Amino acid sequence: MSTAPQLVVHRDKDLMAQAAAARLLTKIVDAQAARGSASVVLTGGRNGNGLLAALASSPARDAIDWSHLDLWWGDERFLPEGDPDRNVTQAREALLDAVPLDPARVHAMPASDGAYGDDADAAAAAYAEELAAAARPENHAQVPSFDVLLLGVGPDTHVASLFPEHPGVRETERMVIGVHGAPKPPPTRISLTLPAIRAAREVWLLAAGEDKAKAAAIALSGTGELQAPAAGAYGRARTLWLLDSAAASQLPRELYPPSLA
Repeated sequence: MSTAPQLVVHRDKDLMAQAAAARLLTKIVDAQAARGSASVVLTGGRNGNGLLAALASSPARDAIDWSHLDLWWGDERFLPEGDPDRNVTQAREALLDAVPLDPARVHAMPASDGAYGDDADAAAAAYAEELAAAARPENHAQVPSFDVLLLGVGPDTHVASLFPEHPGVRETERMVIGVHGAPKPPPTRISLTLPAIRAAREVWLLAAGEDKAKAAAIALSGTGELQAPAAGAYGRARTLWLLDSAAASQLPRELYPPSLA
């Protein structure tokens, strides 16, 4: 069941990153208090990495029990281990290397020079198995019920590596897919699918900058997910769009939060 999106608009991208980091920190601490651990799906790109960098510099970051946090990824560029364009490489630089995570709970997607060689489909299937192994009987899919799943919104409305009109956005059975011929380099990627994304308790979509304004307006205007994959990304309990004023500049007025209308 989809949840109606809630919008939060911040003055600029730096404030958005800091506020989103504080929001995520609180959510993780609350989840750990309730269940002993928390699970978060990370996203790459400038907004995802900006959030992680803001979390790294937050004086409150030690409120998180980092050893009881599971980290997953929404998508990954299928490149060699350590490649600077891989989301996990960027996440390590922004935050992960600075906090005491349990390495066994950092679930990076396979690299192109790993156990599956250059077979992105086999690598995706292996990641799906890892997710299924972490799912509990009470979860709603073959993946854990992630506490927060973060997604950056592309200028073309793509989320993770699900691109408009691309085969991956039509997937209804598999939780993880190999993506081939992506319109944005590199062409080969691994991505969660919409069914996996929708298993999350909360889905947060991040959009900052003028180049995201049209995408946000399209995705929030009722366009279908085949044309605007971001429109198909929602959580079971909450769907949150975190925007800066530039990314929100083309939204219909009726979508604006009351304080900004």
